[in-house]
Amino acid sequence: MRLTTKGRYAVTAMLDLAFHSQKRPVTLTDIATRQTISLSYLEQLFSRLRKAGMVIGVRGPGGGYKLSRVAVEINIADIIAAVDEPIDATKCGGEGNCQDGLPCLTHDLWMGLSEQIRTYLQGISLGELLERAPVNTVANRQDHTLEHMTILKQQEKLSA
Repeated sequence: MRLTTKGRYAVTAMLDLAFHSQKRPVTLTDIATRQTISLSYLEQLFSRLRKAGMVIGVRGPGGGYKLSRVAVEINIADIIAAVDEPIDATKCGGEGNCQDGLPCLTHDLWMGLSEQIRTYLQGISLGELLERAPVNTVANRQDHTLEHMTILKQQEKLSA
């Protein structure tokens, strides 16, 4: 099974949002900077996440996005599904037409793997990931990097 960039970025962005929206709404620009994801790509992903009811947009000064429900209620499989990313290890998309319109010799094996992956991802919530020490370590490092970049940009403006 290959999880594409769309699914990986959606999970990464949602975890960033879960970490940072505990204090205030988070802008896509901040997520893009911290996670080195294209802003236009994030806009496409968040459009899908909003339609799926996973995030809420907050307008006005200090606006951005926040989770639509608590982080422990959002599992990773749902995030991947919201951006139309299939969790499928078969080459036939689970249709069973992988060899001349019929299942191939290993079809059931790959279907079983797909189900194991789906079950695993359904069993992990954003809230559980937030409790992991490595997630907090990385998120804090990214915050410091973003703060440092902001200070450098302000200094450049002052010296120009």
